Amino acid sequence: MKKKLVSMFMTVSMVSALLAGCGSTAATTASSSAGTGAAVSSVAAAQEDAAAAGSNAVATAAAASTGSVKGKTFGIIIRAAGNPYAEKEAQGFKEVIEAAGATCIVKEPETATADAQIPMIQSLISQKVNSIAIASNDVNALTASLQEAMKAGIKVSTLDSNVVPQARQVFVNQAGTNEIGQALMDAVLDISGGSGDWAILSASSQSANQNAWIDAMKKIMKDSKYSKLNLLEVAYGDDEPQKSTDQTQALLSKYPNLKVICSPTTVGISAAAKVLQDQKSKVKLTGLGLPSEMSEYIGTDAEHSCPYMFLWNPEDVGKLSAYTSIALVSGTITGKKGETFKAGDMTSSPYTIGACSDGGTEVILGPPYKFDPSNITKWKEVY
Repeated sequence: MKKKLVSMFMTVSMVSALLAGCGSTAATTASSSAGTGAAVSSVAAAQEDAAAAGSNAVATAAAASTGSVKGKTFGIIIRAAGNPYAEKEAQGFKEVIEAAGATCIVKEPETATADAQIPMIQSLISQKVNSIAIASNDVNALTASLQEAMKAGIKVSTLDSNVVPQARQVFVNQAGTNEIGQALMDAVLDISGGSGDWAILSASSQSANQNAWIDAMKKIMKDSKYSKLNLLEVAYGDDEPQKSTDQTQALLSKYPNLKVICSPTTVGISAAAKVLQDQKSKVKLTGLGLPSEMSEYIGTDAEHSCPYMFLWNPEDVGKLSAYTSIALVSGTITGKKGETFKAGDMTSSPYTIGACSDGGTEVILGPPYKFDPSNITKWKEVY
C-alpha cells in the first residue's frame, strides 16, 4: 500500500511533463517539481492511515489481479548480491509473490556476470519452480540455460536487463529505451552548457539495458542539436563500487577538459559522485541513481557533483515483474503483444504487453523521473 501511494505521487508529478512509452521528445524529461513538498507531505499522511491495513491489502490485490497461484514456486535472479538497486527489485518481487500465497526463491550471484547466474538458473530448474524472472548480466550468454528452463515448462521473463527473445516470454522494462536515452542526452546537453567533452561510465560491456540506453543516446546525438558535444569514451565499472571508482579517476586523469560524466547505473553514479565531490572536481555528473544513495551529491552549486539525475522505483520494477510472472503461470497471458493483465494495486494497472525493439515483447513500468535539489530530500526517505 505504501508503494502504491508513492507510485501515485510519482505519476501525478510526472503527468504534465512526461509522456509514457518509447521515443518521447526532450520535453518529456524536464518534469516540474513544483508542489513536490506538499505532495510528499500528503503521501506521508496517507501512509500513516494505510499502515494499519498492513500486508492484507497487498495480499488482496495480488490475489485479485490474476488467477490463484497458491502452492506455486517463483524464482527471481538479480544481477548481483550487495547491489542496493537489485535488492530492492527482489524485495518488491518477493512481497507480491508471498502475498499471493506462493513461494519465492531469491537468488543473488556473488558477481554481476552470466557465469554466476547460469548455475542459479540450473538450480531453479532442478527445484522445478513454476517461473523464473531474471535481471540478466549478458544478453546472449544465458540463452541455452533459459531455453532449457522453458522446455521444462517453466515460465521465463526478464526484468531490468534483457535477454534474446528466444530465451524469454516477455521483458519487464523499467522505462522506454528511447525515452531514457533522450532524458540522459538532454541532461548532458544542459549540464555541459551545450558543448564540450563528456564520457559515459556504464556497468558491464555485456549489460543489455546499459547498451540499449547508450545506443539510444548515440543515435540521439546525431541530431545537430548535440553537434558541439564530444563523447570521449564509454568506460565500464562492471557495477562494482571499487572498479567504478577507479574508472572515474581514470577518466579524470585522461581527459583534462572533461565537463560531464553520465552514468546510467546506480552503482556507477554513486561511486563517481563521491570521487568528484571528494576531489572538488569541476566535472559534473548525471545518470540513473537511487535517491537514498545520491542525496548528499545532488545540488547545483560548486560543492555538489550532480545537479540532477533520473530513475524509477526499483521495488515497483520488482512488483511488476512478480505480477507478470503470476499472470504467465496462471495462464492469464502468454507474453504475446496486445495481451493485458492486472497488476494488483499498481497505479498503471492494467498493463498491456507491447513490442520490444529486439523483436520480442515487453511491458513498460513507466517513464523516468527527475530528481533534483527541490525533491531529493523527500525522496531519499522513500528509497
